[in-house]
Amino acid sequence: MTKIFMIKNILCFSLLSSVLFSCAQNKAEEREEIQNKAKPEWIQMFNGKDLEGWIPKIQHHETGENYANTFRVVDGVIEVNYDDYKEGFDDRYGHLFYEKPFSSFHMTWEYRFTDQWLEDAASYTYRNSGVMFHSQAPSTILKEQDWPISVEWQMLAEEEEGVPRPTGNMCSPGTDVYFEGKKDPRHCINSTSPTFKWDEWVRADLIVFADSLVIHLVNGDTVLQYTKPQIGGGTANRFDPKMKVDGQLLTEGFIGLQSEGQGVLFRDLRIKGL
Repeated sequence: MTKIFMIKNILCFSLLSSVLFSCAQNKAEEREEIQNKAKPEWIQMFNGKDLEGWIPKIQHHETGENYANTFRVVDGVIEVNYDDYKEGFDDRYGHLFYEKPFSSFHMTWEYRFTDQWLEDAASYTYRNSGVMFHSQAPSTILKEQDWPISVEWQMLAEEEEGVPRPTGNMCSPGTDVYFEGKKDPRHCINSTSPTFKWDEWVRADLIVFADSLVIHLVNGDTVLQYTKPQIGGGTANRFDPKMKVDGQLLTEGFIGLQSEGQGVLFRDLRIKGL
């Protein structure tokens, strides 16, 4: 009887252990499924075929007008091209805006400069472009306004061999940021990135937590961090005064690819909310 009782207990214990293990496994799988569903998914910002979902705004022109086919799709890449600028650049600072705003997000893209540069553009635009974020809506940018009130992930390439020129910098048209704990008066803050050749593809990442922390990465390495993006400062011109409320923290805004006289290519543009 004692042996039979012990065998029964062992069988019951084994069965109970099996049931408990199965339940725990099911719970773990359920938790994993819930966590996976909660994880934000990458959004392809560019379909590789056309500019659907993007809005151009170029100085001297109305919102929506893609003057001289400045922004175009060539071989699955967004290209900033000035082949049809028969009258020169004429300060036609432009931006191609994604159709919806974002607040907290992680954006990633690759870029490479071309050998096209308009000599009547400002000298600082040579091998220089960028991605604007937390920008005012393209519909609020006036016809003669040069830059949107926004923050910029600045893209640069080597200008003179052997002279450092980092990329992934921060520039602030109509805005201010806090750097190393205090408001920084500089229009642009250099990153710690290396210098890249103009014809080299570079991976860029931008991580933004609303109006708190902003992180710039170049080829996977963190090269710059700052906080409290807000309206303020100078550089942007001929804007609607109602749009520039200095001191107002920027919690969200639009994203725009820049054109300012230098040819540049963009590919693999993706974004996810945080």
